[in-house]
Amino acid sequence: MKNKDRYFMKLAIKNAVEGAKAFKGGPFGAVVVKDGVVVAEACNEVTSTNDPTSHAEMLAIRRACHKLGTFQLDGCVIYTSCEPCPMCLGAIYWARPARVVYASTKDDAREIGFDDDFIYEELELEQHKRKIKFTQIMKKTAQKAFNVWKTLKDKIPY
Repeated sequence: MKNKDRYFMKLAIKNAVEGAKAFKGGPFGAVVVKDGVVVAEACNEVTSTNDPTSHAEMLAIRRACHKLGTFQLDGCVIYTSCEPCPMCLGAIYWARPARVVYASTKDDAREIGFDDDFIYEELELEQHKRKIKFTQIMKKTAQKAFNVWKTLKDKIPY
């Protein structure tokens, strides 16, 4: 297991290095593997695509799900060059891989200017104390979608 982990981690790190050198985004890479085969690879593309969700893990998850024809990565392993940020962590839990292997830590990322602590701090605050204002409107109208979902017989739960 360890040699395979090292092999796939080297691929994730290679994606991180190549993406950074090509100015695609931050120095982060990810690889999704199933049954010992690479299903998807990605580097961070935030600045080159002007998409704040284009983190390496997010892109690798999207590509792997598309290739596998599923919205969950059962039996897969995600290798990422750095401990996932809160957004990627959420996506990883929704994708439900078997495990995640990472190299650098969030503290290492903080040292080079990538600090996710503010997001964790915001999540702990009551909504009205957060830096970005959230306003709820039209709850009753929006409940129509939930009511439709509740009555669907052949829905695919997740």
